[in-house]
Amino acid sequence: MIQLTNVYCSYDEDDALSQLDLSIAPGEAVAVIGPNGCGKSTLLKLLNGIILAKTGQYRFDGEEVSPKTLKNPIFAKRFHQRVGFLFQNSNAQIFTTSVYDEIAFGPRQMSLSEEDIAKRVEDCLQLLGIDNLRTRVPYHLSEGEKRKVALASVLALNPEVLVLDEPTNGLDPRMKDFLGEVLLSLNKAGKTIICSTHDFHYLPGVFGTALVLGGDHHIARRGSYQELIDDKAFLRSQNII
Repeated sequence: MIQLTNVYCSYDEDDALSQLDLSIAPGEAVAVIGPNGCGKSTLLKLLNGIILAKTGQYRFDGEEVSPKTLKNPIFAKRFHQRVGFLFQNSNAQIFTTSVYDEIAFGPRQMSLSEEDIAKRVEDCLQLLGIDNLRTRVPYHLSEGEKRKVALASVLALNPEVLVLDEPTNGLDPRMKDFLGEVLLSLNKAGKTIICSTHDFHYLPGVFGTALVLGGDHHIARRGSYQELIDDKAFLRSQNII
């Protein structure tokens, strides 16, 4: 489903990703791990089309994702429906005056009927246990509640791929456990999950694969998630623990 070939990204003169080759199959659950500054957030934004590679190629389901294709409104709309992105900072993602309208915003851009929109919103409210927040102003919520609302707004589009940037940051242990359960259920339902995280042990059983980005912005290792996080010597060598 996702294929990166010889991808290079940079900010000004600073490398962010260097000659990266990566393939992710439908239904995979992949944890992206690495030290600060290795390019994790850059990779996730690239996968969502927020930024584009300086060189190399990104293909999604066989189609190239490029400045040209993203300027095509039909392609861009479909692509952003199929790939959902949860920002690390929830405040960067929420902007409406009620939780209901926040979750309904994406489906409304798809020109769905209000009946279909209401069903999607209700399903997301129930899935994330936030039906009691429907009339609240998102900016007045706790960090954990904001994260749930932001995730609900992504899930309301029913994406095939869910990309999450450090989703457990700033959350208490109970909320981290809850989020892990939600991600596991979504993956079991067939969603492809790609998630950067430092909280290895709060997401047990969610990921089958781990991808480690090194400080040189290359892939240092890819393999079984459980085997990798159990390899403390390797994690220390990469300045991850």
